[in-house]
Amino acid sequence: MERIGVFVCHCKLMAYMDTGTVVEAISKKPDVVHAAAYEDLCLAPGLEQVKDTIKNEKLDGVLITSCSPVLHQEVLRQAVTAAGLEAHQMQAVDIRSQNGVKENTERAIEAISSALDKLKASLPPVRTKVPITKKVLVIGGGIAGIRASLDIADGGYEVILVERTHSIGGHMIQYSETFPTLDCPQCIETPLMTDTGQHDNITIYAYSEIEEVTGSIGKFKVKIRRKAAYVDWDKCNGCLMCIEKCPPRVLSEYERYLDMPKRQAHRRAIWVPHAQAVPMRPIIDKDHCLYFTKGKCRVCEQACPSKAIDFTQQESFVEIEVGAIVVASGFDLMPKSAIKEYELDKDILEGIEFERILCPAGPTAGKVIRPSDGREPKTVAFISCCGSRDPEHGVPYCSKVCCMYLVKMALLYMHAVHDGQTFIFYIDIRTTGKGYEEFVQRAVTEDNVLYLRGKVSKIFRDGDKIKVWGADTLTGKRIEMAVDLVVLGMAMLPSEGVKELADKLGIATDEHGFMVELHSKLRPMESSVPGIYLAGCCQGPKDIQDTVAQGGGAASKVLALFAQDEVILEEAAVR
Repeated sequence: MERIGVFVCHCKLMAYMDTGTVVEAISKKPDVVHAAAYEDLCLAPGLEQVKDTIKNEKLDGVLITSCSPVLHQEVLRQAVTAAGLEAHQMQAVDIRSQNGVKENTERAIEAISSALDKLKASLPPVRTKVPITKKVLVIGGGIAGIRASLDIADGGYEVILVERTHSIGGHMIQYSETFPTLDCPQCIETPLMTDTGQHDNITIYAYSEIEEVTGSIGKFKVKIRRKAAYVDWDKCNGCLMCIEKCPPRVLSEYERYLDMPKRQAHRRAIWVPHAQAVPMRPIIDKDHCLYFTKGKCRVCEQACPSKAIDFTQQESFVEIEVGAIVVASGFDLMPKSAIKEYELDKDILEGIEFERILCPAGPTAGKVIRPSDGREPKTVAFISCCGSRDPEHGVPYCSKVCCMYLVKMALLYMHAVHDGQTFIFYIDIRTTGKGYEEFVQRAVTEDNVLYLRGKVSKIFRDGDKIKVWGADTLTGKRIEMAVDLVVLGMAMLPSEGVKELADKLGIATDEHGFMVELHSKLRPMESSVPGIYLAGCCQGPKDIQDTVAQGGGAASKVLALFAQDEVILEEAAVR
C-alpha cells in the first residue's frame, strides 16, 4: 500500500490526549498521504467524510481510530468497502488510555504506528462459502436451554439438547415458589419440560456431556459422551417398578443431600430425580448399588417388566454436525464449607436446601421442620451475601438474586409458621426487577420480616440453638442472637466443568470462570466464536426472568443465522 489515510476520531473518549501531536507525528510516516482528526467517525457525517477522502485522495489503505473496534469495526468496514476498497485494506485501532495527556499521546502514536505496519502487511483474505447445517446444539437443559430449544424447534429446525444430569429442568424445578409473583416453578416449568421431551424437532441426550467440538460456524462437528446409566432407556417404559424394589437408601443430589428425619430426602440406588423428570428414565448409582459394591442383589433386574436393566452397559459416543451452538450451562452455588467462620451443621442450610423444605413437592411436603430433630423452627435467620461481594472469603461480584430469594423464603416461612420470626442480615438491598421493591415492602409491612443491616462474623451451634454473631452497621452495636435455623444466601458460581467446556468450544472465560460475551451491551448473547451463543447463568448471575429472555434471544440469533443458506468464512492469507 502506497497511499494510506489515517483518520483520528476526536470524540470525547479521545479528548485526554494531544490529538494535534498525534496527527502531526503520523503524517510523517512513510506512505501516509492523509492524516487528520475528525469528530465522531462512527456517525453518518463522519463516515461520509471517510468515503469522500478515500475517493478524492485515491487511498489504497485506511486506518481509523475507534473507541471500540469490536463494536464499530463492521460499520467502518462497510463505509470503506462502499468507497471501493476491500475489507483487508482497513484497520481499526483503539487508542484509548487512562493515563496523563503525555502518556496517552505517546501510546496513541505507538499504537497507530504498529497498526500501520500491520495494515501494510495485510493480504486479501481467503474466502470460503460454507453451507449451513440447519441443526443446533443446545448445551444445558435448565430453563434457558429449554426456552432456546423450544423457540428454535418451533421455528422448524432440529435441536440436539445435551444435559449432564438425567433430567432437564435445572435448578428452577427445585424451587418452592418464584419471586415476585409466588408462582409454582413446577407448574410453570413442567409443561415446558414435557413439550421439550415430546417435540418432534428436539432430541434430548440426558446424562451426557460434550466430549469434543471442532469446525466453525455453519458446520460444527460435535462428539457427545453418553454416560452409562446401566438401564437401557430404549427398552425402559418409565414404570419405575425397579425403584420400588431397590433396598439401599442414600442421600439425594436433587434434594441437595439433605439429611432429614425419617430419611424423607433419601433416594434409592436406582433413581429418577423427581416425579416430573424428563426423560422419565432411571439410572443406577454405581457407588451405592449392592450389585456393584457387594456383588449381590439385582432385585431391580427381576422387577423390571421391560428387561431394561443392563449391568454391563458402557459409556458410548454420538457424533453430530450442527450449524450453531447455544451454551446454557447454568450455575452452581459456592459450598458452605468455603466460609470457615460458619460452622457446618444440619440446621445451617444453603438457600436451595431450604427451598426443598418449603416446596410442597419436597421431602416434607412443604412442612417446615429442622433437619436435626424434625421440630418446627420458630426463629430463622437469613444471611445474604455469603461469599458474594466478599473477595476475602469468596468472590467480589454480586450474585444478583440473593436479596430477592432470601426475602421470598422468609415470606414463605412466615406463611407456613404463623407464630415464627425471621431476621434477614444484609449489606444493602438490591431490588432491580419489575415488582421486586414492592415484593420486599410487602414482606416487611404485611409479614413482619425484620431486616438487620450488618455482616455476620460467626455462626455456630450452642446446645439446641444456632448462635449468630454479627454487627449492626446502622447502630454500630454488636449483635448476638440464638435462632432455631439459619439459611445462607451462598454466592452463585459457574457450573462445574464450565472451564473445560469453554476450552472445548474455544470460548474465553473471565477471572471468575463465567463465559465472556462479545460485547456486554450490544452483543450480549454472542461469544467470541461466531455461531456459538450464550444464554443464562453461564455468562453471569441472573434471575429467572433474565435467563428466560436470554434463552429466547439466543434462539433468535440462531434463527437469523439459519435464514441464510450459507456463510462466508474468511481466513487470513499467508505470504
